[in-house]
Amino acid sequence: MGKLVYAANMSLDGYLEDENGAFDWSVPDEAVHAFWNEHERHIGTSLYGRRMYETMRVWEDDDWLADEPAVVREYADIWRDADKIVYSTTLESVSTARTTIERQFDPDAVRRLKEESSTALSVGGATLGAEAFRHGLVDECVLLLCPVTVGGGKPALPRGLRLDLELLDHRRFDNGVLYVRHAVRGTR
Repeated sequence: MGKLVYAANMSLDGYLEDENGAFDWSVPDEAVHAFWNEHERHIGTSLYGRRMYETMRVWEDDDWLADEPAVVREYADIWRDADKIVYSTTLESVSTARTTIERQFDPDAVRRLKEESSTALSVGGATLGAEAFRHGLVDECVLLLCPVTVGGGKPALPRGLRLDLELLDHRRFDNGVLYVRHAVRGTR
């Protein structure tokens, strides 16, 4: 059975992006990028909302990657090798391989997907992540805490929901980013 992992970069004050929708403060250095590569290598299927999918689909295109460091090009290969499910009522088609559209987030279908999977699954994006947390589907939470506060924006974790967590792992990067991985023991 596969675990569902919520993974995100977030500011120390708890946001994925600032009030203007920017997340340039979370662009990883080489060591953090290598961490994400290793993390993503174990993901068989990624679940995205429309906005997160539209942000991530850049990894399908080789044009901009030619002059990028090897760690960035490696991430593109890893991302392309995973299956992707996009939850959207408005997206008419997808432009990336190994990608399907679902019109509604169906918690029972995600449970079945987890039961049938031999690899981990990830859920990306605040809105879809919150939905997965609310339905008790998230098994682990992987956060990279960036050394910045942004004062407001899109919360990284769901509001109005208590998550009981158990620390499984942590690490400090030289650039000040902190990695924490928690098991989700319960939601209320």
